[in-house]
Amino acid sequence: MSGQRVLGNDGVSRRRLLAGLGAAAATTGLAGCSAGAEADYDIGMTAIAFDPPTFTVSVGDTVVWRNTSSRGHTVTAYGDRIPDDAEFFASGDYETTKAAEKGFRERFGGVIDSGESWSHTFETPGEHQYFCIPHEQAGMVGTIIVEE
Repeated sequence: MSGQRVLGNDGVSRRRLLAGLGAAAATTGLAGCSAGAEADYDIGMTAIAFDPPTFTVSVGDTVVWRNTSSRGHTVTAYGDRIPDDAEFFASGDYETTKAAEKGFRERFGGVIDSGESWSHTFETPGEHQYFCIPHEQAGMVGTIIVEE
């Protein structure tokens, strides 16, 4: 992932911005500030939400999800809600939404435990919608917008 530019919704490198905030906090005596610790992911997972729920990147960028809650989560593409020529993505490396759901039900496959991260590189422009299998009914859904 080195050298890749991951952009936030406002077009600013989210990692660079948060890392800078952490460095500034350290120089002002606030070394315990958590801003720098957040610089290693793009999307957090709270109890029942992706934060932020919509994230914009450029073609070829890698998005990193981090489970920032105490619950287990998944990242699973809606196979029918990604561009036709896009690569399917799911934690656990499943090839379809149905396979990911089955794997989760049978073995908790694809679970990202608290503090763990998972990433995917997006090569196809368009909207890529995804969800957390155990928390979809609670509204834990997200969208990655990939721009050229």
